[in-house]
Amino acid sequence: MAQFARSAVTAVLGPTNTGKTHLAVERLCGHSSGMMGFPLRLLAREVYDRVVTIKGRESVALITGEEKICPPKARYFLCTAESMPTDGDFAFVALDEAQLGADPERGHVFTDRLLRARGREETMILGSAIIAPLVRKLVPEAEIIGRPRFSTLSYAGAKKLSRLPKRSAIVAFSAEEVYAVAEMLRRFRGGAAVVMGALSPSTRNAQVKMFMEGQVDYLVATDAIGMGLNLDVSHVAFAVLRKFDGHRTRRLSITEMAQIAGRAGRHHRDGTFGSLGGEGSDAAFTPEEIEAIEAHRFPPLDMLYWRDGAPRCDTLDGLIADLEARPEAPQLRAAHEAVDLAVLKRMADDPLVRERARNRQQVARLWSACGLPDFQKLGSDHHARMVARLWRFLSEGKGYIPRDWFAQHLARLDSVVGDIDTLSGRIAAVRTWAYIAHRPDWLEHPAEMAERTRALEEKLSDALHAALRQRFVDRRTAVLLRDIGQNITQLPVTIDGNGAVSVDGESIGRLDGFRFSVDPDARGGDRRMLLAAAEKRLGAILRVKADELLAAEDAAFLLAPGAAEAPALFWNGTAIATLHAGPTLTAPEIRLDRALQGLGQDIQKRVSERLSAWMAAQQERHILPLVRMAAAAIDPETPAVVRGFFAQLADAGGISARIDLDPALAPLDKTERYRIRRAGITIGVLDIFHPGLLKPGAALWRMALGCARRGTPMLPLPAAGATLLVIDDAQAQAGARQSGFRDFGGQHVRIDMAERMACAAHETIAKGEPFVAADPRIVSLGLHEPGFLDLMREAGFRAVDAAEGGPNWVFRGRQKARAHQQGPRAGGKAERSRTDRKSADRKGGTGAPDAAAPPSPPSASAPSPSAASPFAGLADLLGRNG
Repeated sequence: MAQFARSAVTAVLGPTNTGKTHLAVERLCGHSSGMMGFPLRLLAREVYDRVVTIKGRESVALITGEEKICPPKARYFLCTAESMPTDGDFAFVALDEAQLGADPERGHVFTDRLLRARGREETMILGSAIIAPLVRKLVPEAEIIGRPRFSTLSYAGAKKLSRLPKRSAIVAFSAEEVYAVAEMLRRFRGGAAVVMGALSPSTRNAQVKMFMEGQVDYLVATDAIGMGLNLDVSHVAFAVLRKFDGHRTRRLSITEMAQIAGRAGRHHRDGTFGSLGGEGSDAAFTPEEIEAIEAHRFPPLDMLYWRDGAPRCDTLDGLIADLEARPEAPQLRAAHEAVDLAVLKRMADDPLVRERARNRQQVARLWSACGLPDFQKLGSDHHARMVARLWRFLSEGKGYIPRDWFAQHLARLDSVVGDIDTLSGRIAAVRTWAYIAHRPDWLEHPAEMAERTRALEEKLSDALHAALRQRFVDRRTAVLLRDIGQNITQLPVTIDGNGAVSVDGESIGRLDGFRFSVDPDARGGDRRMLLAAAEKRLGAILRVKADELLAAEDAAFLLAPGAAEAPALFWNGTAIATLHAGPTLTAPEIRLDRALQGLGQDIQKRVSERLSAWMAAQQERHILPLVRMAAAAIDPETPAVVRGFFAQLADAGGISARIDLDPALAPLDKTERYRIRRAGITIGVLDIFHPGLLKPGAALWRMALGCARRGTPMLPLPAAGATLLVIDDAQAQAGARQSGFRDFGGQHVRIDMAERMACAAHETIAKGEPFVAADPRIVSLGLHEPGFLDLMREAGFRAVDAAEGGPNWVFRGRQKARAHQQGPRAGGKAERSRTDRKSADRKGGTGAPDAAAPPSPPSASAPSPSAASPFAGLADLLGRNG
């Protein structure tokens, strides 16, 4: 680099937040040309953006190992220290963070720039005051200017993560620690931005933007935050005070602690620092450390690492000798063997390498190849093999890396699928190829490949930012916690047409009717907070919905199975109440859904009254006969025996097996039986029922009221208008029985149709004609012969042989029927016992237990049945039909 004996050199030294970088940028822009060297690519990019705003994009260049933006007319260069051009002529040159010359790994680079980088008109060295004694000895011509910190930095003690103040940065020293802290912040505080040196500038800028715009209040970073990144941080908390430095795990030096802690506070706003955890933890400061950091008093550096920055490239051995040479100045110490030198020495042992590296040009080319940074950190062996492969390409043929080989490796990285670590690894690999693409003579078409690597890095960076945001940022939680301690109900709450509830644009769940359900994407630990947020914010909205319910038309309500198939009342498709056992079958208890219990007693009472009125109207519409039975059962003007009959029939839901009501029917005289028939009740040979209660709407309400009384789930109902069913499912069979169907030979027949077939049998047999399964009425019903035979036996008939010359069926006497159940039927064929055949019906509550068979129907040779006989109902049917 050009030497100017009469150039002005100024060392601006001081702690963080003294405006050193800002001053250097002002001086840079005040010259006709200039260059600044920075410790981080991220910092170089940040200052590049600032200078572009001042001087224009065409005048400013950015040069880092893996990124190069160099317009033809560029006069101002922002670079990483390693990438500072050594052959440039600039009016102004500045080196930032010069104290990094004491870093074991990169220190020799900063020391070389400190000693050799000079501006034609002005040179500025920026850094901590601890380097002042070395600057006086190594750069005696430099004028040292101390700058005080703009604001106060004070110790705030140890704090739990959940109690950190807003605008805090938490510092950790490994990716695992950063991820763990960020995950906890997501749970406690809604999330955090993540900044690490391994991130691409695009990802880092996107993360910092979230923090700067207030989308999150916390930032988790590695010690890269200490290198001058311009962040609006009020408090710095150390997760730990130990880190692995590449050789061992050690405690941070006091200057490292101060460099990082000093990022708290901005310009004239004071800052604080502290730690996570309590005394005795890895993050606990000692009193001496606290006092030194607050007073900015640190032990001065006594040496810097050095390596020849301009080694001879005449021969391979001469190059290695220069790189291993020891410094002459006592303030300098020979640098540790860096990766580039280790790779060079390893390759020097290869005869093929020595054969090809015979002249100055090839030795210089080999040395530049060894300078490839190990971005992926996969180990020295892997990195050495990569460099050796590159050198073979660079030392044969035209000396270019094959385009196809380069493109293939790039294509393997072109995928955004994967977790954070996978994406970070791909970005690190892309940085390797970006470094190669920006070497001026390594590729035949470097501009094309540089653009491809840039585009791929941007693509992967966007994916990484999205992955970081998805994992470590829950903006919904951040929004809900933003105004804790203030009037949080003022945040805007919206509900869209589908019921999705949002607070300040962030979805927290869904409102179905009055029931709020948490967003299914919410993690387990967040569900309670979202429910609490909904409870505080939805009160007014729920009251408005309650008013809508109270004013709703009857058509908006519905009776249907609810949760666990229990009878429930729905409003606009949302369950709002369930039915439970009440004082009577037709007066169940209406129990409001728990979601309505937060509306207040007055509103709950009004809603219950509205539902009771709707249910009364529905009962009058669908089960009016049952309602009248229940009323007659308590009417004092009704005879007691009739009241008893109505009470039992109403309690059974208006439909009962004849045999179950025989004891209540027997005491009734002709007048009382006539009163029952006038009520529309059919007293059949098998069942007693009101035909209106067999309709679909009535079946639904009878089912719901019965299930509410018993506390059992509702069963499936037969299809509307069905008269005969063939079903195998046990639940469907039970539902059919409760709906008014009887099982005959595996076929379920509606009870009114069964009574009609019994009447048809009497009429036909009374005419002396046979009644068989092929009768058109049986066929049209769809009843098969086994079911037909079962129906006839249930109705009190017995089969006779045609050889006897009589009809096919005759009535059985009461005693004959009992004997018939116990022995074989006529013709020698065994007849199934009625007890076995109908045991399933008895278990389901609808079948009739064994009883005496009814006597013969009225005819010329048989007397009329008595009023107490079960066949009196059949006689009534015949009388009405005849």
